[in-house]
Amino acid sequence: MHVSLVPVIHGEQKTKPTQSSVRDLRGLGLTPDLIAARCAEPLERTVASKISMFCHVGPDQVVACHDVASVYHVPLFLKEQGLMRFLSQRLNLGEISVSEGGPRQRRGNELHAKWSNLTTSYDHTFGSVNIVLVGKYVSLKDSYMSVIKSLEHASLRVGKKLNLQWVDSEHLEKKGVETKEYHAAWVALCSAEGILIPGGFGVRGTEGMIAAAKWAREKRVPFLGICLGFQIAVLEWARNVCGLSGAQSTELDEGTSEPVIIYMPEISKTQMGGTMRLGLRATAFQTGTDWSAIKAIYGGRETIWERHRHRYEVNPEYIDRLETQGWRFTGKDSKGLRMQVGELEGHPFYCGMQAHPEFCTRPLNPSPPYLGFIAAACGPSFLKEQIERQREGYTPPHPAGRLTLTPTLTSNRPDPLLSPTPAAVDQTKVKLAGLQLDLS
Repeated sequence: MHVSLVPVIHGEQKTKPTQSSVRDLRGLGLTPDLIAARCAEPLERTVASKISMFCHVGPDQVVACHDVASVYHVPLFLKEQGLMRFLSQRLNLGEISVSEGGPRQRRGNELHAKWSNLTTSYDHTFGSVNIVLVGKYVSLKDSYMSVIKSLEHASLRVGKKLNLQWVDSEHLEKKGVETKEYHAAWVALCSAEGILIPGGFGVRGTEGMIAAAKWAREKRVPFLGICLGFQIAVLEWARNVCGLSGAQSTELDEGTSEPVIIYMPEISKTQMGGTMRLGLRATAFQTGTDWSAIKAIYGGRETIWERHRHRYEVNPEYIDRLETQGWRFTGKDSKGLRMQVGELEGHPFYCGMQAHPEFCTRPLNPSPPYLGFIAAACGPSFLKEQIERQREGYTPPHPAGRLTLTPTLTSNRPDPLLSPTPAAVDQTKVKLAGLQLDLS
C-alpha cells in the first residue's frame, strides 16, 4: 500500500505528487498494489480516475483517506470503498471456508457492529474530561503514545472527549524565583479532574511528581501512577504521612538514609543490558481487598496479568510502616513478596501499579486501570457503571495459556533460576503456566 498526499492548490486537488512518487517506486522495482490518497476533503471521483489512469492501477486500487473527526472512522469508510473485497481477491482469502452464519462470520459481524457503535458514540459525545499528565518527556509527546491511546480508549468507553493537558514535572518544583512556567503548571494541576504520572527514569523532575501526588491525595483528585508513578506515590506517602522525611529511591539517591524504593536483588548492577524484570507477570490480590477499585475494574478477578518493565521495587522492610498508616498494597506477585498494586481506601481513586497496563489497551477493550481512572475523573456514578460492566464482560487481552517468566517451584528447594547450584537444579522441576519443565 502506497500512501500519497493529494494537496489542494487554488481549490483543485493535485495528483502530480502521487504520479511522481509511484514512478520513483517503480524505478526501484516496487509496484504498489494499492494507492491510498491522503487528502483534506473527500477525493473527487475524477481525481481518483486520474490517479488510476496515470499510475497504471485499477480503479479499485485507489482508495481515499480524507480528514475525519476520529481515526476510528477510517476502517469503516475504507470498507465502504471496497477495500475488503480487493484484499480478499489479492490475498486469495476467498479460498478460506467461512460457513454462512458460522462462528467466524458471527465474530466478524459482532466486531463490525461494535466498531460502528464506537464511532457513532464518539460523534455524539459532547462532554469532556480534563486529565493532567505530569511527566518528564512532555516535549516529545510520542514518548507516551501507549498512555495516550489508553486514555483515549477509556474516554471512548465512558462517553467523554479527552482533554489532555501536559505538565512538565520540573515546572512544579519551586526553585527560588517563581517562574511563569511554575504558575502555569500549578494552574493546570489545580484544574485537573484526574492526575496521571506515567513511567520514567532518573532523578530529574521527580520532586515535582511527588508534589503532584500529594496534591491528588490531599485534594481527593483521582490519581493513577504507573511504574515510576507508583513508586512516586509510595515515596510521597512515606514522607508526608509516615514521617520519613528522607524517604527516597536508590535509583535517585544511592546514599539515602531511608531507601523505601530499592534495586531488585536479582538484577545485576554492573550489566545493564537485558537485566530488567520484563514481560507478562501475575498479580494476586490480597485477602480483604474487596474494596479495591483496581480489583473491581478488572471484573473482581483474584489474579490479573500485565506486562512489566522495571529494575526497582518497594523495599520489603518498609511495608509494615507504610501500611500501618493506611496505605494498602492490594496486589502482590505470585509469591507474595513483590508489591505490584498500591491503593488508598476511602479515596475516590488513588492507585499505583508497577506494571504497564497501557501496553495491552484496545479500542474495544480499554486497559482496566485507565478505564477506572477516567471513570473516576468523570464522577462516582461513571466508575460504578464501568465496574458493573467489567464484572459482566471483561476479557483479558492476553492469549490464554501465555507463559510467564515467574517460576513456581514444585519443591522446597532454592529457586534454581536465582541460585543455579547443581544440587538445586538436579531433580527440580518448574511449572510455567501449567507446563512442566525439567531443568536438569
